Amino acid sequence: MIDVAFLGAHVRPAATAVVIDVLRATTTITLALASGYERVLVAGGLEQAAALRAEGRVLAGERDCERPPGFDLGNSPEETLTPLGPELILATTNGAPAIVGAVAACDEVLLACLVNEDAVVRELSSRSGDILLLCAGTNGSVTVEDTYLAGRLSAALEGPKTDAALVAEALAGAYAEPIDALEVSAGAKQLHIVGLGADVAFCAQVSITDVVPRVARTVGDAAVLEAALINV
Repeated sequence: MIDVAFLGAHVRPAATAVVIDVLRATTTITLALASGYERVLVAGGLEQAAALRAEGRVLAGERDCERPPGFDLGNSPEETLTPLGPELILATTNGAPAIVGAVAACDEVLLACLVNEDAVVRELSSRSGDILLLCAGTNGSVTVEDTYLAGRLSAALEGPKTDAALVAEALAGAYAEPIDALEVSAGAKQLHIVGLGADVAFCAQVSITDVVPRVARTVGDAAVLEAALINV
């Protein structure tokens, strides 16, 4: 069964969870692994992330869309294109808690964004069992951009679907281009306000990498993600 949860807090047990935070956590993690970071440690909060800091680890995160004091990087995907060390630590307001929550509830956790969409579809097409497309949302509210990608993924997969999956597919069909769906969202508007509007266009790129982040293990409460290169 293919299902969609519109908020990270609505996670439920499933064979495979696919966490979606298009603006910006899952895009940032995917680009980091595609760019050469060996792994990304995702922490549930800024304090937990700071506690993981060590030699060879780069500390990245956001609070109210912007880089927190003392962090090396923010949450802009383009900041990860040149690795500054072998490991990236990331803490974000919405995507990171959704990832950590999915690890606690689901057998396997993958990450999806527009930039790895085709690779995610290929990976999910080979799976059996329930697939939960888990939208992170923003500050407890449903988001257009996450639901949009969930709908695109659901529409590309075969098998029985819940009403929630069909709702997401209907929303995805309402936009001609990904950038249209992203730009109408509250998240995009906030990024423009803080001067990070370029991230919106970057995150709207489709299938520029075949890397699918997969949770390999946990370190304390942090999820450790590594790259799964999906063959075409």
